Amino acid sequence: MSLNLQEKQAVVAEVGAQVAQAQTIVLAEYRGIAVSDITKLRANARSSGVYLHVLKNTLARRAVQGTSFEALADKMVGPLVYSISADAVAAAKIMHEFAKTNDKLVIKAGMYNGKAMDVAAVNALATVPSKEVLLAQLLGLLQNPVSSLARVLGAVAEKKAVAA
Repeated sequence: MSLNLQEKQAVVAEVGAQVAQAQTIVLAEYRGIAVSDITKLRANARSSGVYLHVLKNTLARRAVQGTSFEALADKMVGPLVYSISADAVAAAKIMHEFAKTNDKLVIKAGMYNGKAMDVAAVNALATVPSKEVLLAQLLGLLQNPVSSLARVLGAVAEKKAVAA
């Protein structure tokens, strides 16, 4: 059943609002995927704060018109599911994880921070650790020189105590 003009405008406005807040958009072809699998993908996306929507490509093009994602419009061909997130890696991670278990989901393109991404770039973005893990790694790197200095000073103090 086709949408009337007002319904189409509402869809474009809703998607446009999501795009305005987004850092990342990932496009994937979903041809041949069972409804139950799409439902699982939607549930995973929802729990990760990712807006996942199957749209008519003309409506999606209108939603990204005038935004930093406008360059993605020429990739909007075929039956696509749109994954949109304010988190830099969440959309790519959700689609990448699902594509590993379901070979019928084919990632077509993406865009992050105003730069178009091919399939390899989307997969690379998906493998970036989460913000919490990166912060923990940074803290470990910053803490290592301090703890090494403390061990050296402790050893020097112990050596002077033994000599005295």
